[in-house]
Amino acid sequence: MKPVDVRSLLIKTLGPCTFESPLLPLLDGRGQSYHYVDERDRVLFDDTVSAVSARAVDRYPSFEPAGPRRKLFFNPAQTRAGIVTCGGLCPGLNDVIRALTLELHLRYGVEKVYGFKNGYQGLVEKCGRPLLELTPDRVGSINEHGGTMLGTSRGQQDPEEMLDYLIKLGVNVLFVIGGDGSIRGAQKISEAAAQRNVPLAVAAIPKTIDNDIMFIEQSFGFQTSFTEATRSIRGAHVEAQASPNGIGLVKLMGRHSGFIACYASLAMSDTDFVLIPEVPFQLEGPGGFLKAVRERVERQGHAVIVVAEGAGQAHCSGGDGGTDASGNAKLKDVGVFLKQQICDDFAKAGLEVNLKYIDPSYAIRSVPANAYDSVYCIRLAHSAVHAAMSGRTELVIGRWHSRFVHVPMSLAIRERYTVDPDGDLWTTVLEATGQPRLFA
Repeated sequence: MKPVDVRSLLIKTLGPCTFESPLLPLLDGRGQSYHYVDERDRVLFDDTVSAVSARAVDRYPSFEPAGPRRKLFFNPAQTRAGIVTCGGLCPGLNDVIRALTLELHLRYGVEKVYGFKNGYQGLVEKCGRPLLELTPDRVGSINEHGGTMLGTSRGQQDPEEMLDYLIKLGVNVLFVIGGDGSIRGAQKISEAAAQRNVPLAVAAIPKTIDNDIMFIEQSFGFQTSFTEATRSIRGAHVEAQASPNGIGLVKLMGRHSGFIACYASLAMSDTDFVLIPEVPFQLEGPGGFLKAVRERVERQGHAVIVVAEGAGQAHCSGGDGGTDASGNAKLKDVGVFLKQQICDDFAKAGLEVNLKYIDPSYAIRSVPANAYDSVYCIRLAHSAVHAAMSGRTELVIGRWHSRFVHVPMSLAIRERYTVDPDGDLWTTVLEATGQPRLFA
């Protein structure tokens, strides 16, 4: 992780807060408020004595804690809010939409909450996407279903055009539910608003099924995703055991970060090999991956392999695949590649092999959130509403040292959260699978 200084953790605000919060009646038994965040409070960035001691010159970098404020920048009765979901599907999207809508309507008294259809396309008027008015009744049971009631899309839109539409609708606060590309888009909208002196608060609820955004500890939907992934690993293990020299090969999400592959494999201790983008591997040679698989199958009769989609891209043939609508490099299918390589290797050795390849990625993305993620989505959404109504902008809601905090967008997307090859998570994976630290 790159060094973090004090100034990089500061949150932008639209101005002084002058309106009383409608949450004021939330009092304890002695008539004293206990629900509000102390504006002087901070959540320390470092959590060890050695790290804090090393910061003596730089003072102590810290996050602003999330939560309701006593004073608001926006008058709720005159506020209009917008919600948009962008990028790929992820368990919990509907939970976030529902929680945002209910908090805005029922707790703050915001009467107009708009839902923009199909991602940032919905914020460009000429695209002609329908505009939904979100009410408590309309979002009442959407959390029981996967996907997003607002739809989604990939690709960039002109921030000036999006801002024009928001101004036309009278939207004061915008909630963006999306990953790093979506957060970059949200930042551009906020910057455009600042240049035009438009008082627009932009808050992001980070969505990444790969768990690869910094300073959020764990993204919503991640627990649901790796739990669902274990079903596929379990099936691969059953298939592998049922056939002579059986191999179950499961490809999971993870373009740049192998968290889902690691956690799902640990939850299913029958996994023999885990391949992730952060750890390069050799295919051929005495210590290579193919020989290790063949030896494991010869020793125990079967093997289960879990590979993240971004692993082993250097080995896959096919040249440059270009980029998708979001500007991400198109990945080659490492699962299909490994399947062929393993089958060819067994054939060269004169051995029978029965390999079953499973790719459950899109099925995992579309399921409803589990109980843990549902609660997490609600807490993220509430924190986003509190922040935006108090005039804070260009921020992402994160969780740091178990506290919900405000993270500047520029910091959240500065680098990608990845599995540390020398860290305790990958060490635990190596211990659980028995695979070598490096295939070389």
